[in-house]
Amino acid sequence: MAKLHTAERVSNRDASDNFVFQRSILAYYKAAGIVSGDVLEIGTGVGYGVDVVAPSAQSYTTIDKTAPHFDKPLPQNAKFCQMSVPPIGFADESFDYVISFQVIEHIEQDKEFVKEVSRVLRKGGRFIVSTPNAPMSLTRNPWHIREYRADELRELLGGSFSQVECLGVSGNEKVMEYFEANRRGVERITRFDIFDFQHRLPRWMLQIPYDILNRLNRRRLLDDNQDLTTSIKMDDYAIGPVADDSFDLYFIATK
Repeated sequence: MAKLHTAERVSNRDASDNFVFQRSILAYYKAAGIVSGDVLEIGTGVGYGVDVVAPSAQSYTTIDKTAPHFDKPLPQNAKFCQMSVPPIGFADESFDYVISFQVIEHIEQDKEFVKEVSRVLRKGGRFIVSTPNAPMSLTRNPWHIREYRADELRELLGGSFSQVECLGVSGNEKVMEYFEANRRGVERITRFDIFDFQHRLPRWMLQIPYDILNRLNRRRLLDDNQDLTTSIKMDDYAIGPVADDSFDLYFIATK
């Protein structure tokens, strides 16, 4: 069996991640068409977004609590800083844009986090954030502190920002075919959880079992649906008005 790695940090190195990776990279391409000036990324992950967004920025700073292994040197206008948030270790009004994709659901102090993002943004600056859309989650993810519905994220951002544009990431028929296959796979696993341990046990007890089962399920989906899994491309997703069946929330908040 191939070595298992966490399903929380996806990349293009594992074909079983493709369904999630393609919509994850879309977030960066959308941001690249919006940002300019000094840009801060919170949550470097494995670093695949840097090359996409940095060319649109005058300066690009990317931070994460763990240092990634970059496959090549960063662009000349980019730098990495190892940092946990909140707080965000930069001066007031240091950036024109802050982007953070698939991070806020991992942060305990989400209100403080949003306040800190607002603090480091200049007046008129924008915060571009994505996070899983709670109604589309197939099971509890114990790596997430919480997941948001659209109205919950809007309210959270509205406490620190003057304007919030609410968008979502949707998929076409090919994407939905994979999603349904994934849903059936999850149901096959969770039917054994007759005592609903996924919601009763503390997160820390569930994280490793969840990660193993999630990865094994993705590998099984790849084996059973090779052509479908690998054929999904970024263009099979779209960012538009948020809906209950959006896979991710993609909000743009203006200071």
